[in-house]
Amino acid sequence: MFINFSIVKLKLRLVLIVLVLLVVIPLIGHYYLSNEDKNGFDYSYNTRHAKLDVYEDYGTLKASDLKHRILELNRIKNSVNNELRNIEGQRQKLLSELSVIQKKIEDAKVEYLHEKSELEKLKISVKQAQVAENEAVMQNTPRLAPPIPILSQSSPINIPLSTNPYWCQNMKNCFDYSRCSLTSGFPFYFYNNDENSKITSVSFNKIVLQVLRYNAHFTNSSNNACVYVALIGEIDSEITNNQLKNLSFWGGDGRNHILIYLTKKIFEPPKYDENINFGRSIIAQSFWNKTNFRLGHDILLPACIGPPGGEVWIDSPYMLPARRKYLLSFEGYKNVNFLNNNQQNFVEMMNEFISKTSVDQFYLKTNCDNQRIESNIIDWCLCGTEISRKSFLMLSTFTLIPAPLDKDMISTAMSQTRLYESLKFGAIPVFLEYDKIGLPFDEVLDWCKAAICLAGERIPELHWLLRTVSDNDILSMRKQGRMLYEKYLSTVQAVLDTTLSIVRNRIGIPPLPVIDIPSPSIFNENFKPIKMEPIIPDAEPEESLGPLEPSYASPVFLRNFTIMKLQGYELWNGWGDPFKLYPYTPFDILLPSDAKFIGSGKGFRPINNGAGGAGKEFCQSLGGNSPREQFTIVILTYERDQVLMNSLSRLNGLPYLNKVIVVWNSPKPPLEDLRWPEIGVPIHVIHAAKNSLNNRFLPYEAIETEAVLSVDDDAHLRHDEIMFGFRVWREQRDRVVGFPGRFHALDLNHGGWLYNSNYSCELSMVLTGAAFVHKYYLYLYSYWLPQAIRDKVDQYMNCEDIAMNYLVSHVTNKPPVKVTSRWTFRCPGCPVSLSEDETHFLERHKCINFFTEIFGYTPLLNTQFRVDSILFKTRIPHDKQKCFKFI
Repeated sequence: MFINFSIVKLKLRLVLIVLVLLVVIPLIGHYYLSNEDKNGFDYSYNTRHAKLDVYEDYGTLKASDLKHRILELNRIKNSVNNELRNIEGQRQKLLSELSVIQKKIEDAKVEYLHEKSELEKLKISVKQAQVAENEAVMQNTPRLAPPIPILSQSSPINIPLSTNPYWCQNMKNCFDYSRCSLTSGFPFYFYNNDENSKITSVSFNKIVLQVLRYNAHFTNSSNNACVYVALIGEIDSEITNNQLKNLSFWGGDGRNHILIYLTKKIFEPPKYDENINFGRSIIAQSFWNKTNFRLGHDILLPACIGPPGGEVWIDSPYMLPARRKYLLSFEGYKNVNFLNNNQQNFVEMMNEFISKTSVDQFYLKTNCDNQRIESNIIDWCLCGTEISRKSFLMLSTFTLIPAPLDKDMISTAMSQTRLYESLKFGAIPVFLEYDKIGLPFDEVLDWCKAAICLAGERIPELHWLLRTVSDNDILSMRKQGRMLYEKYLSTVQAVLDTTLSIVRNRIGIPPLPVIDIPSPSIFNENFKPIKMEPIIPDAEPEESLGPLEPSYASPVFLRNFTIMKLQGYELWNGWGDPFKLYPYTPFDILLPSDAKFIGSGKGFRPINNGAGGAGKEFCQSLGGNSPREQFTIVILTYERDQVLMNSLSRLNGLPYLNKVIVVWNSPKPPLEDLRWPEIGVPIHVIHAAKNSLNNRFLPYEAIETEAVLSVDDDAHLRHDEIMFGFRVWREQRDRVVGFPGRFHALDLNHGGWLYNSNYSCELSMVLTGAAFVHKYYLYLYSYWLPQAIRDKVDQYMNCEDIAMNYLVSHVTNKPPVKVTSRWTFRCPGCPVSLSEDETHFLERHKCINFFTEIFGYTPLLNTQFRVDSILFKTRIPHDKQKCFKFI
């Protein structure tokens, strides 16, 4: 309905004029007559006659007529007032209707813009779907069947053995590859006590069998085994050829056999018959001479035997300070019986060339003071016990490990024990005559990254050389040495797993896949949760953030047979784990930027087809250096149902979201009448086995993407913030990328570290209540991180986020990445959270110091910058759009 208000106003004016004429003019005439009488003014002739005319008119009026006229005027006045009130009411009604119509018009405009934006998103989504379809059609990858395994016979055919006991010199000539196809998984069979009792101690064999059962490649099926493992040693009699031939699957020449010599009697050499012939078997032991050791076939083991398994961090000292009391240490005595007994030894040479003006202290001792460890080994023998040696090694920055005195030997129990103890107690090894020393597992381990490798001719320069090593390098070598010790040398399990992995690595078989954690749903098969439309939050200015896509899982295990070849060094000596195969890592190799346009474009979504662009073009594709991918949100919750529902609702329409994992930590199941929002992607609710904050980082099988956004159930993140964090993480895949920053601060009053959440110009942690991490780190947190850390998290119901920051910084030696200006989250109306408990910060102080004790140092690193989007504060032309408007 349309009303012309100008006409209404004109009518009102006419009515008012009539009133004035009817009421005001008579009053004026009366006024003039009365004034003349009162004041006695003399008027002109015309004026007097005019007054007489007025008097005559009034004289003719009767009182009743005047009264009638007044009543009529009052009636007209009341009528006009009523009409005015009606008109005002109509006006107010029309104004109200007009306001409603204007509101509808504004809403329609907003809806139009929203629908237009949604249409643009749908167009982008359709275009991306078409690209994905074309990629699938054009891929034409042939279907390849895995190689057919050649099953071994229960009784292998005996093959005549060469008369040369060491004729077998490498894997190519000695190993039967037909029993170990690339897809076999490298199953190994361990001889049980009955079969192996004559060549090893029965009790020790049981310990080793128990340890090997934890290895994923272990099998009880001898027929399908790739290799056969036998333990030798720990018996007083010599091992003979007949004992080897009695092994059930020896096959005449011992092909595909690994004979491992382990013994607690480390200072006694192996007892082999002088005519022993090991054939094609692989020998793994710590005693080796140059003649017998077959490089690339046999394996050199450490001499010391630690505990069967478990964690060993408690035996290792704190890594700092970098420089300890003694710059260099050595203790031992010379046990020789050959002609050059009187030759000057390296300790005497060292004393000659040590600078007399130096303040450095040395612990160089060649007299054991009747504490000799007697041995018939020709070598620099040990003094005292491990406890006595520990006392000076823990005070030594470097310690000497000389080559064996017997020039025919490349490895002895003495040199291996020195190495084992130096790594255990944090003294950096200095290998004298490095080229003459055999080191454990040196086929895959880079010992010069954890030690000083020195030619014997450099002894006169050794003091000067050690003084040039910086604190950074000292701590780097000490950290690397501790890693090698803990992962490969410290326990029986570590030694056996490493030995088997080296053989598996030689023949090119990848490890078995790491195990995902099952994701049981909180709902039974028959129960269907009630669904509801999501609660749409207050509309923010429209900003296109990306297309909506169907769920797309990250490709897995694409590099099974190449990762050990291309990144084998890193897997053994750096961030990797050579014992398990991970579906992906944050360190996967990137293609050069032009490859995606020249033959390798599958999966890539370059911005504007490679032409680049701002704003509008930017939001249409992921861009970056990695192919398209999505992320999974993991939310940990405990009895805050409505808070959770609100958080889930806010995720509706979020681009690149694969699914939402809700870890239900409460023992009480969700209420049956709880309404779950429809947000466009699956919501998988996992029934947690127990209430633990460690559940946040379990590598659930339901997580099908590399990117994982860990979010608290009360965290309120805008869509643009999440999308920006995801894009930043894609370029920093090996780090924690998130929003709330925290830092560790030195306790100046009591020593140690304090946890601090104040606003600061630098930070060292990003809380995982709102942070992206790679799923690889979920595996490491659950399987590699010492159990003592996870136990501490359960004890305090706290600190899991600190533990994750420790883990990632330890692996990468990098700080986390903070994005946007957010520092904290507010949740009005939420129940009190764990972080508001008065003991929360006290426990976090304790966690930091406890984690530092376990790692042996504090891996957290400080950073003084945060990441905001490109073009955020840049003035750009009016026809361009920023990448993110508010970030």
